[in-house]
Amino acid sequence: MKIIYKIGLLAVASTLMLCKETSQKVFTENDISIIPKPNDVQLGDGQFEFNNDTKLVVINENQKAVSEILADRFRQIVGYQMEIVGEMPSSNYIHFVYDEKVNDEAYELVVEKKGINIYAKDNGGFLYAIETIFQLLPPTIEDNNAASQWVIPSVHIKDGPRFQHRGVMLDLSRHFFGKDYIKKTIDRLAMHKFNVLHLHLVDDQGWRIEIKKYPKLTEVGAWRVDQEDAPWNGRKINDPSAKGTYGGYLTQDELKEIVAYAQNRNIEIIPEIEMPAHVSSAIASYPELACFDQDIAVPSGGLWPITDIYCAGKETTFTFLEDVLDEVMEIFPSSYIHIGGDEATKTNWKKCPHCQKRIKEEGLKDVDELQSYFVKRIEKYINSKGKKLIGWDEILEGGLAPEATVMSWRGTEGGLKAAQEGHDVIMTPESYCYFNFYQGPQDLEPLAFNAYLPLSKVYQFEPMVDDLKPEEAEHILGGQANLWSEYITTPEASEYMLYPRLSAMSEVLWSKKESRDWKDFTRRLEKQFERYDSMGINYSKSAYLITSTATVDMDKNEISLLLANEFPDPDIRYVLGNDELDEESEQYTAPIKISETTVVKASLFKNGEPVGRIFTDTIKFHKAFAKKLDFKKPYNKNYTGDGPLSLVNAIRGSRNFHDGQWQAWIPHDMEVVINLEEPQQIHEVILGTLENQGAGIHYPTSVSVAVSTDGKNFNEVGKYDRAFRVNPNAESMDININFDTTTAQYIRVIATNLKKSPIGGSSWLFVDEILVN
Repeated sequence: MKIIYKIGLLAVASTLMLCKETSQKVFTENDISIIPKPNDVQLGDGQFEFNNDTKLVVINENQKAVSEILADRFRQIVGYQMEIVGEMPSSNYIHFVYDEKVNDEAYELVVEKKGINIYAKDNGGFLYAIETIFQLLPPTIEDNNAASQWVIPSVHIKDGPRFQHRGVMLDLSRHFFGKDYIKKTIDRLAMHKFNVLHLHLVDDQGWRIEIKKYPKLTEVGAWRVDQEDAPWNGRKINDPSAKGTYGGYLTQDELKEIVAYAQNRNIEIIPEIEMPAHVSSAIASYPELACFDQDIAVPSGGLWPITDIYCAGKETTFTFLEDVLDEVMEIFPSSYIHIGGDEATKTNWKKCPHCQKRIKEEGLKDVDELQSYFVKRIEKYINSKGKKLIGWDEILEGGLAPEATVMSWRGTEGGLKAAQEGHDVIMTPESYCYFNFYQGPQDLEPLAFNAYLPLSKVYQFEPMVDDLKPEEAEHILGGQANLWSEYITTPEASEYMLYPRLSAMSEVLWSKKESRDWKDFTRRLEKQFERYDSMGINYSKSAYLITSTATVDMDKNEISLLLANEFPDPDIRYVLGNDELDEESEQYTAPIKISETTVVKASLFKNGEPVGRIFTDTIKFHKAFAKKLDFKKPYNKNYTGDGPLSLVNAIRGSRNFHDGQWQAWIPHDMEVVINLEEPQQIHEVILGTLENQGAGIHYPTSVSVAVSTDGKNFNEVGKYDRAFRVNPNAESMDININFDTTTAQYIRVIATNLKKSPIGGSSWLFVDEILVN
């Protein structure tokens, strides 16, 4: 018997428009811009047109569920319905064909004028074929543009994933993100052919999952005192009696809805329930979980070292954790449970009588073996429920649990060791996979973790490390991108950090290694950006930005400015001074030589137009350039700038205090005397300074300038005073000391250090340049 399913309501206007005769387009290979890159694409002649008469042909309920995703998207975007039928029409169809010869999650897509055939054996394969179809359509399909013609080229695509684990982690603890954003992210992960969403649900700064047996976990642990106006690593310790108002959590019903939504899109949700460390939110809720029943508050920001951890000696700790895991496993049907296991400072375990008793009774050597005991015991419980354990690579310490899977984040060494020991591994080294790092020049980017991971470096990631035997290599399951949310406060900020780096990661994990080509990827990325625009994704355009590296030749009084861009063979154009930057401007082919004060403007150009933000830098040659400096206190050996004359080399530092242009003092003041070599008339001294309170770097509390003609007798000509104030941002500031024109050969500049950082420890003072005019 013929079965027909109706999806949505017919939009008459769209139907009339789409039933018109479609002009034939001649497609070329450049029209195919699929990310991640398919394994094999053969372009044929002709095209297939979607319209309101297109039928979706299925043979079972599983295929129907996948086909409904396609039908729903067309209905919502274009406005017409598609029939889901059980019998083949003669033409104008999309046919879902079960083929057991196709690998897991793989598909074969055959597009002809009369219809489309999709061959797969599982929902993942059918789904990814649908996602490929949408990337063959014009990007405007994503923004309700019903005036477009919905045609795709005749193609034959054979495709499938390189790695079985293609994951993304969202940290919901440091800053909370709700159900709607998570579901939106799931759609976008499916579009990029990811199949795992790892939810970091528990950490010191917030407990984000409802546990009915322990209601205080969300009544107390999900909320913290609002200190969002202070830097993450500069927030005060909260009073346990103060009521938290900042945070949130997901109910079990919400999580079940998310899980079901993800399952329909071939995405497994892996929950992470941290232990034994990163659990201040749990201890704040139930102090008896700690070694000494310590009464603490949920911290509002950075916490180091992490000493408030679960007591490994109390049986009640394991009772609690087993109860929690029971409810977690009821919500999440995933094959894995992630337990964290990282960054546990075991100071309390060394002093705790319960822990010491456990060590003695179990015949353990030390607290590292106690952590191994902890992890192995939890693993045994998880295994008894038919699940497998994942932990960060610290779970290797003291001996790895028998069947545990290692998520290697501190480089790839931990993963290499685990694979050699026969354990499954997911590679997620921070240098390639931590999307909380800056992706462009720090001065032009929103606040992020102080490290650098541009789009091009993500594309260089290779999960399959060398030195593995074939049987060991089989344990490398894949890789994962992680977005930690210390500095990610909104969904828009999260999108900015994820995209387009997720496009690069998707190709690393899906496509054949030998097919990866940066130039080809960036060509296809242009179309992906159009798609992102249509979808309303707040993606980063940092890859367009021009970066610069400056070197100075003191003998020639000359600076060489090297310009670069992430795109291959970039068309960079630049001007000096006040000229307008346009397609007629000088093309950059070699470092720019600069010997006098000037403004440099540059941009990447495409099709005769500047792309992205205009690079602007002002190079200022001043009277102290390359002059001798005499320091009362030497700068710190870890921050030497560009050498002894760094403060007078005319090269400015960025907000990245590791950029090699900053000199620093801790906890001392900076006191330096500049010798201009001969008496000169001067009227201004400018001190370039930096503040990053989370890193313990503070603006000076005062700056004074004194002048002399003999180098012995100094006369103060100006002073600047600034009281400390909380600043959550990383930023730089020029402090100008202006005075009446005077004649001097020697200039003494004193910048007063704050000395003691409000977050504890000594304060850093950073200076990049002293300009004299």
